[in-house]
Amino acid sequence: MQLRKVTAASAAVLALALTATACGSDDKDDASGSGGGKKITIGIKIDQPGIGLKTPDGKFTGFDVDVATYVAKELGYDAKDINFKETKSADRETSIERGDVKFIAASYSINDERLQKVDFAGPYLLAHQDILVRADDTSIKAPEDLNNKNLCSVTGSTSAQNVHDKLAPKAELQEYGGYSECLTGLENKAVDALTTDDSILAGYASQDANKGKFKLAGFKMTNENYGIGLKKGDADLKKKINDALTKMVSDGSWDKAVEANFGPAGYKNEPAPKIGNVVK
Repeated sequence: MQLRKVTAASAAVLALALTATACGSDDKDDASGSGGGKKITIGIKIDQPGIGLKTPDGKFTGFDVDVATYVAKELGYDAKDINFKETKSADRETSIERGDVKFIAASYSINDERLQKVDFAGPYLLAHQDILVRADDTSIKAPEDLNNKNLCSVTGSTSAQNVHDKLAPKAELQEYGGYSECLTGLENKAVDALTTDDSILAGYASQDANKGKFKLAGFKMTNENYGIGLKKGDADLKKKINDALTKMVSDGSWDKAVEANFGPAGYKNEPAPKIGNVVK
């Protein structure tokens, strides 16, 4: 008799445990990419103004953030269901392969090497390598004018080296720890130009503290097709994201996001690229 009572009690405890486990599963990412009240984790940059930036109050801003939020909504997720996760350049493929994120929108250029490891939806922005100079500087009108000039980029970047090797072999290369340091050097005339993707440069120049101080040269030295990275072979999710990007362009949301994030820098952006068309 006592044994039956213990067994019944144990069954009740087990049922409660199973119920609690089922309820707790709602906090996990939805593997199907179809929403339904679950959470989604999206990889972004958090230190690039205009692209992906985490503000002191914990909010996320930038063009990539706007694109990711729009896509997530089309997949069935409200803004409150998004968990934005910092994804540094060197960690992007690994984060996708491990399933740490559902997809990545982080100034992520599509190239053949990356396509060996992950798939891309998009592209959703065609950027170019460019330089940023002081607003009153009229001495740099072409890439070759960088010869005998101090050209800044961040440590580990290949942007400045590309300019030196291909366009201005006499440029003096300066490596700083971050873009903000390059901007300070540019403002103080310690360097003459800063180089990276024009979208990133426009984001920095659009910050309130920098408005009117800098301008993009508009050299368009390379083509950088920003895509949304996702797990290789997930054709269903890729199609859903491509459909969302197509809708974002057609309903005008893409243009609004470009103007909001890059407009103050006078960024002459390319038109929205055609989905699946990667410009070499």
